Amino acid sequence: MNYISGREFSRRQILQTGLTATAVALLTGGFDLAFPSQALAQSKLTTGEALAELMEGNKRFTSGRLTAHEHDLAVLKQHTEEKQQPFAAVLSCADSRVPVELVFDQSIGHIFVTRVAGNIITPEIIGSLEYGAAVLGTKVILVMGHSNCGAVKATMQGKGVPGQISSLFPHIQSGVDEGGTDLAACTKANAKIQARLLRESSPVISEMVKSGAVKVTSGYYDVGNGSVSLLED
Repeated sequence: MNYISGREFSRRQILQTGLTATAVALLTGGFDLAFPSQALAQSKLTTGEALAELMEGNKRFTSGRLTAHEHDLAVLKQHTEEKQQPFAAVLSCADSRVPVELVFDQSIGHIFVTRVAGNIITPEIIGSLEYGAAVLGTKVILVMGHSNCGAVKATMQGKGVPGQISSLFPHIQSGVDEGGTDLAACTKANAKIQARLLRESSPVISEMVKSGAVKVTSGYYDVGNGSVSLLED
């Protein structure tokens, strides 16, 4: 089975088609752009502070000094039942070994999470992240790959797979082309490419990045030791 079957398609064209509808909805009132009242203190963080908070949370996770479990969940639920204002958004792989909130030691209402195998950018994912940034006010978007990623490994192998699994491969292929035969290198390259694609393909997020309202970056999660490392853009 050839994993890139059917007629050729332009990935950027697909993304732009999906983004156009999202951007129009955002800019013309399709979504309620009235920002919710401040629900949590971290919503006031700058882009740099938001990224620092994510990384500090990961340090607590790797050192076993978690604090999220100490939060009063009853109070958090009361504060977030009607509204949310997370300080960060994370696009991660759907892999069950990547529990995003736990990895960054955050609790209810703190992180806007999108997940898909291979942490790839699609119109649906971009629309979700646009909503997180433009409506909910997330200050940083982290595209996070992880060690021993099955989606990247399958793309590298290029073998026949059942069902719709092969639909992931074209999205990840650029990272494989850049990373070569090393799984970690391919995974990191893929995360960087997806972050760059998000910055460049979304008119909403692109403008927010230019104005300094949001930061888009990439990272790599080691499932063995629990650490997250930021990647050079």
